Amino acid sequence: MKNTTMSSADAAHALTLLATGVPGLDAVLGGGLPALSFNLVAGGPGSGKTTLAMQLLFATATKERPGLFITLLGETSLKMLRYQQCFDFFDEAAVGQRVHFLNLSEEALGGDLDAVLARIVHEVDALRPGMVAVDSFRSLVHAVPVEAPHGELERFVQRLALHLTTWDVTSLLIGEYQQQELRNPVFTVADGIFWLTQDVERNSVVRKLQVVKSRGVSHMPGLHTLKITTAGVQVFPRVPIQHAISRPTALRRLSSGIAGLDDMMGGGIPAGDSLVLAGPTGSGKTTFAMHFVQAGLEAGEAAVVAVFEERPDVYLARAARFSTTFAKAIEAGTLRVIYLRPLDLSVDETLQEINRAVQDIGASRVVIDSINGFEMALAPTFREDFRESLYRLIGTLTSLGVTMFSTVELETQERATLTGYRVSFLTDIVLSQRYVEIEGELLKALLVVKMRGSDHSRAFRLYSSTAQGVSLGDNLKDYEAIMTGTPMRRRHPIP
Repeated sequence: MKNTTMSSADAAHALTLLATGVPGLDAVLGGGLPALSFNLVAGGPGSGKTTLAMQLLFATATKERPGLFITLLGETSLKMLRYQQCFDFFDEAAVGQRVHFLNLSEEALGGDLDAVLARIVHEVDALRPGMVAVDSFRSLVHAVPVEAPHGELERFVQRLALHLTTWDVTSLLIGEYQQQELRNPVFTVADGIFWLTQDVERNSVVRKLQVVKSRGVSHMPGLHTLKITTAGVQVFPRVPIQHAISRPTALRRLSSGIAGLDDMMGGGIPAGDSLVLAGPTGSGKTTFAMHFVQAGLEAGEAAVVAVFEERPDVYLARAARFSTTFAKAIEAGTLRVIYLRPLDLSVDETLQEINRAVQDIGASRVVIDSINGFEMALAPTFREDFRESLYRLIGTLTSLGVTMFSTVELETQERATLTGYRVSFLTDIVLSQRYVEIEGELLKALLVVKMRGSDHSRAFRLYSSTAQGVSLGDNLKDYEAIMTGTPMRRRHPIP
């Protein structure tokens, strides 16, 4: 347990917060679960309510203040243990010592809520638990006799809440509710409300968590991705875009690793900027990015490469033809290549993976290859707001002080299409690759479209891209209508 002081200026007492044992949840809750609070864990079936409560119970239970898990008309304790023991957080040695289970199906089936409450009171008085979870109190609806007074279940919950707060325990009541039922009176007595949902779109299912209410702490608003793995429940907080790190007036320039390109950009890439390289398929975008990584490694910098379109072994095999530095850097721990391609990723999951890699090796350069692959890797529910996702990705990573190099594939070479996704305003530097036909030969040309706060070349440069690297060629100053893809030689060449 840890103590923290309420942020409100008129708070007179310290509020004790409990570490939940659920990765990411403490951050969403503003530091942890308030001790002695009465909480509802609500949502539809299969959203992870029971597993979340069980993980909290095992994380907070001690021998002096054990945890008590009470089942009513849901699963029996034996059946629940059979499945919950598959999770890493489950400690078999703790069962019967730090964590106790009580099944009240017999009392609940009789429909006598007074008997159910009396049994709970008796067990709590005997065990003196620190946390109590009741799963699922909503199932009592089917056990209450038809002739029972209206609102009997709500009165039961209110009486139970009164007892639990009197006993100085932290409590979790688990119930299946739909979103439209948030006005139910039972929610008014809760100190905290955790709302779990499953968003189904096409073949993708994404679990999400929302802290609807949390008294005494400033929780993180919004919907946060929730995943259940063999480790248990993990929450990926909806990371807010942080304020950019202040940079000195005279910015340090980083080399792109390509001879001539730094001159086109007025001396190189300003440290901490975000660069997007846009071009059609086969134009050498990945090779340009490899030069950027290579230049950093040679300068003693660490780098992280997030690939979405090919596995790390394939990427590194391509890099081996380009340079031997990558393999040595992987071994030395100055280069991390992470593969992010599952079709149900969330933005925050991606950010967390990249951020962890950046922190682990102290990286100052990050490559996203590619933005198209990033979009396809996201679950459909996140693709709907992809520009927002991209905005948060770029904003959050550059706020860490790293320099970003992202690639994006263009499907068309129309004049107005320079980057695709309408993301040019999100980034500091835009480089555009074009295919051009000159004298019956298909060639590649490069243009620096935009650089914030820096002068740059406005000329098109031919270049060649092979597995061994990129080489810049002639300036196309003697041609016009280059953006059309079929430039024409000027009648009067520019001197």
